Amino acid sequence: MYFTYMKTLYLVRHSKSSWSIDGISDRDRPLKGRGIRDAHIVSEVVSRSLESNPSVKLYSSPANRAVHTALIFAEKFNINASQLAIKESLYDCNIHELLSCVKSGSDTADIAFYFAHNPTITEFVNTMTNAQISNIPTTGLVCIRFDVDHWVQIQPDGELIQFEYPQRLK
Repeated sequence: MYFTYMKTLYLVRHSKSSWSIDGISDRDRPLKGRGIRDAHIVSEVVSRSLESNPSVKLYSSPANRAVHTALIFAEKFNINASQLAIKESLYDCNIHELLSCVKSGSDTADIAFYFAHNPTITEFVNTMTNAQISNIPTTGLVCIRFDVDHWVQIQPDGELIQFEYPQRLK
């Protein structure tokens, strides 16, 4: 009997960040209160579909706002914070760098979350699926399924199966 395996990719744009601290670098900007609340809302909805799958890997840009968003999701998924992989290549990356990062993901996980930035996430979704999304808002999440056994095999034929964002869930 032949089994078809799938890889499921979640891309999450970091939550709303604060600009209230003068002189802070872009990388160090924290989340706003609204961003924290939005991350809890979106992660709660997504966690319901992951309850039966312990094989989830989380990757984040090193930007404070992305890491904080990822940690909120990790907590909701009951994943230890030490399991979050920080990837320098996810900060200020273009679509090709994001694709390279995803393709190098661990095949021990069939589900992977990447916490990163726009416009790259929106461009990635529109390139790797037949979707046409004009903008993925802060704390926006997309889920793309690829009919492959290994991350390195993903091609621009993914199926967009979920698109969530805070305004839609409130």
